[in-house]
Amino acid sequence: MGPMRMNRIRWIFLIILTLLAGFLLLWPAESRAQAAPFRAVTVSEGLEYPWGLAFLPDGRMLVTERPGRLRLVDRDGKLDPRPIAGVPAVAVVGQGGLLDVALHPAFETNRWVYISYAARGEGGYGTEVARGRLDGHVLRDVTVLFSMRPKTSAGQHFGSRLVFDRKGFLYITLGDRGEMARAQRVDDHAGSVIRLHDDGRVPVDNPFVGVANALPEIFTLGNRNIQGAALHPQTGELWAHEHGPQGGDEINIIRAGVNYGWPVITYGRNYVSGTRIGEGSEKAGLAQPLLQWTPSIAPAGMAFYTGDKFPAWRGNLFVGALRGQMMVRLELDGNRIVREERLLENQLGRIRDVRNGPDGFLYLLTDSAKGRIVRLEPIGSR
Repeated sequence: MGPMRMNRIRWIFLIILTLLAGFLLLWPAESRAQAAPFRAVTVSEGLEYPWGLAFLPDGRMLVTERPGRLRLVDRDGKLDPRPIAGVPAVAVVGQGGLLDVALHPAFETNRWVYISYAARGEGGYGTEVARGRLDGHVLRDVTVLFSMRPKTSAGQHFGSRLVFDRKGFLYITLGDRGEMARAQRVDDHAGSVIRLHDDGRVPVDNPFVGVANALPEIFTLGNRNIQGAALHPQTGELWAHEHGPQGGDEINIIRAGVNYGWPVITYGRNYVSGTRIGEGSEKAGLAQPLLQWTPSIAPAGMAFYTGDKFPAWRGNLFVGALRGQMMVRLELDGNRIVREERLLENQLGRIRDVRNGPDGFLYLLTDSAKGRIVRLEPIGSR
């Protein structure tokens, strides 16, 4: 067999392998979880680093892309080629960009959409939150409700998730911007959770209102970088997870005025040297996590399952993972996490967000230049 024929055969073989890989990517991945067998079905693709997902009342989806676009996806998974206009200027720097999206609890009547994003300002970059009224393919009456200060040149740890509680307060989760000491300061937004009224006003019962030199919108301290948050379906309390340094990822219940310890205490270690950070893993007056992961899974996205398609999963907590490239299912007993199961390991890639769908299924976003929306369905559901 001549060299030219051998080269032709190699090229044909490579083309077949490429087509087969693409076919397998779209084929539903089936998994047999302890509580429920399921398959992962691609609903929509062609998204560039999707970050946050919100369901409109008519079943369509709003999806953020970190490079700065807010996109519409119809109920059949078709991605609208036109990004939503009216999004404020987004700074795409390091880990920053367009981040989370959330609807006002009364969206059907007021049409308010809330977005968090990295923005440029005096001193550098910081997380901001704006809202606008969704009118077709445009956000109108856009107003910035929150602007992190001080802004710095760092390109990491922007947070950020947006969650409304049952009383209509808006919670904004932030990161320490890679400057860890800032997370212990009450005059600095970094490393905190922010609590506001839906129009950006500061609630009078926030824990640092009236405290000298404190920023009154701060609700908690000592948070390293929170990229997952959700309301507990029974208690209504806000649960959140945050990234640890080389270990020490945490899940916490977010409560007024609590100091979660970063960087005074942590179960993680310095990245390069592996040496201890701060004063150890415990200290009086600083909160302990409900759960910590060492080594790190890099948690991202979070949802309590409340649907009807997986009865055995109802009330379970689901967490996506970037480094771990998986989804974690956590069983609860009250406020205790009693069992962990790791699903979809190395099947979908980095999982950025997890959401309950109005149809009772679970939805995931994959963190990739060719990101997807993936739906989890019980095997035998259709």
